[in-house]
Amino acid sequence: MTDPAVSREARRRLRPKPLITLLPNMLTVLGLCAGMTGMRYALDGRWSLAVGLIIAAVVFDGLDGRSARLLKLESKLGEQLDSLADFLSFGVAPAFVIYLWVLHDVRAIGWALAMLFATCCALRLARFNAELDDPAKPTWMNNFFSGIPAPAAAGLALTPMVGSFVFGEEIARGWFLNAAVIVFVAVMMVSRVPTYSIKKLRVPQTFVIPTLLAGGMLLVFLVTETWATLLAVGCVYALALPVAWLHSRRYAAAAGRESGADAPAEGDGETAAAATSGAGTREDGRIVQIDKNRKV
Repeated sequence: MTDPAVSREARRRLRPKPLITLLPNMLTVLGLCAGMTGMRYALDGRWSLAVGLIIAAVVFDGLDGRSARLLKLESKLGEQLDSLADFLSFGVAPAFVIYLWVLHDVRAIGWALAMLFATCCALRLARFNAELDDPAKPTWMNNFFSGIPAPAAAGLALTPMVGSFVFGEEIARGWFLNAAVIVFVAVMMVSRVPTYSIKKLRVPQTFVIPTLLAGGMLLVFLVTETWATLLAVGCVYALALPVAWLHSRRYAAAAGRESGADAPAEGDGETAAAATSGAGTREDGRIVQIDKNRKV
């Protein structure tokens, strides 16, 4: 005889689901397919399409998590699927595209660099999942990522290729430049260097309209001057890395001062308790002495 609770759970699983509940995972799968298709176009030497599809995967990655939170459809399946899709679209695909574009000129070294990038991306995603609910994480770190996130790393790694679309391959298609970028981005992915996170970014009321205008202008430039705008965005993000590190130091120093201010307060309490205890002892001694005098 089957357990009624098990039967109810089985019926719940087999019950048809509204299509909207599949939206977050559908976006994740679209991002995964975009990354794979970018690799296919790289095999044909259609570099702009390959890069464009990886950037499309970045967009899908930004939409799937937000749609899941908005619709309250977060799940373990979605988390695991998102990590696997990120590894392929932002770890394997950029490394494969850059290898075919320029790193194959240096053969084994180029392949080693491609594997380094993909491996660091896998390590970064695994660490992110492991530390997702870390209770020891400082509160101020909620404003930052630990290292460069995978989508941003993919964009930075492809920046020289995007630059070649704007200025020509003579400037950006050098294996040494691309190798240096690959190594830097790979190391930054697995580093503990704080980088900006926009998940908890709050816009002050006075900056709402300017922010909307800036977003509209960015969209216009993306449509009219796509590659130049993406190159500018990548350069701005790279320049923001040291700024984020300095900003995080200020947060850490402020948190240290607050914890330091709390510590003396506890020490003062212990000192006061000790003083009170000592006073009580002295008081008891005085009473004993008075009693002795009375007996005399």
